[in-house]
Amino acid sequence: MTEFLPLFPLNAVLLPGGLLPLRIFETRYLDMLSKCMRESKGFGVCLIRSGQEVGQAAEVHHVGTRVHVVDWEKQADGLLGIWVQGDVKFTVLETEIQPDQLLIGKVKYEAEESQPCLPEEFTDLKILLQHIIEQINSPLSQQTQTYDAAWVAGRLIEWLPLELENKQKLLEMNDPLSRLFCLRDEMRGLDVL
Repeated sequence: MTEFLPLFPLNAVLLPGGLLPLRIFETRYLDMLSKCMRESKGFGVCLIRSGQEVGQAAEVHHVGTRVHVVDWEKQADGLLGIWVQGDVKFTVLETEIQPDQLLIGKVKYEAEESQPCLPEEFTDLKILLQHIIEQINSPLSQQTQTYDAAWVAGRLIEWLPLELENKQKLLEMNDPLSRLFCLRDEMRGLDVL
């Protein structure tokens, strides 16, 4: 299935099931959010390939995650703070830049990944993730944690200090177990394991 989806270029990678805080201040994104919330629709989050988060529309990587707003508040500085949650991965087939510099993508949604149980050999990753969740103050700590292979890999990719390009490569993989093997290799390079 293909659909036209507003895209939010970021210097961040989010996987399905993940939560991400955003501060919204540009008119194009305030308008986009208003429309998405009014129509109960999501928008896409994509890693920036070139360009900036503000100003002119950035060029994005072709694999991203559709998100929906799960919480919002007006912050002390007057900006809109939102939490979004990823629900499905997509591939951008083509993009169009609107006059206000909002990027619209024609996207094809990827099939939902399998949710295999976490193999015992990755118990150390589960324990690491549990420690991270205990230390952070986010809505993630109040949500149900499934600790299957896809969920563990996704949350570690989002929270660990990996290079953004490496996070993107892991997002683009379609098998949670392969993602875990690659993630473990990345983490050994960081001396996390």
